[in-house]
Amino acid sequence: MPPPATPEAYISLGANLGDREENLLRALKALEGDGVHLHRLSGIYETEPVGVTHQPDYLNMTAGITTMLPPLLLLARLLGIEEMLGRVRREHWGARTIDLDLLCYDDLTWQDEKLILPHPRLHERRFVLVPLAEIAAAYRVAGLNATVQELLQGCQDSHAVRLYSSAQKVQRRMRKAQA
Repeated sequence: MPPPATPEAYISLGANLGDREENLLRALKALEGDGVHLHRLSGIYETEPVGVTHQPDYLNMTAGITTMLPPLLLLARLLGIEEMLGRVRREHWGARTIDLDLLCYDDLTWQDEKLILPHPRLHERRFVLVPLAEIAAAYRVAGLNATVQELLQGCQDSHAVRLYSSAQKVQRRMRKAQA
């Protein structure tokens, strides 16, 4: 009998305060290990803020991970990384040093007071869908009955999403940091 498959999840990362790119890389480094393996990284995209628009532009990316952590423990890990990197929640959709969102976890749909899967606004946001399509265009999002590419094609969001740094550059910087 084959071993059980390791669950796969997708994380969205964003930052618009401080050294935005370094904050993303520090979050990725903190995420790796202890039951979490980074296996796909998108490039980094510069994006206009959504909601509260009087703030600096964001850098956004996505990461595909495999993990044996159940969803709520993975969420707790993400929130701990945000805290470690100085995230302070002052204003809904406000500026932040780092934002980590659990977008999808295997084919799981979930809803409780702490977590909704897939992320409830995933299909509405180009700043999430563009980098996610880069690493998982054919991934079928549970509960939305569509692939990431189909969600991107149907997305009504018109905010600009511009490539800032390629996935290859991100991977080189991650390897350098681990050496």
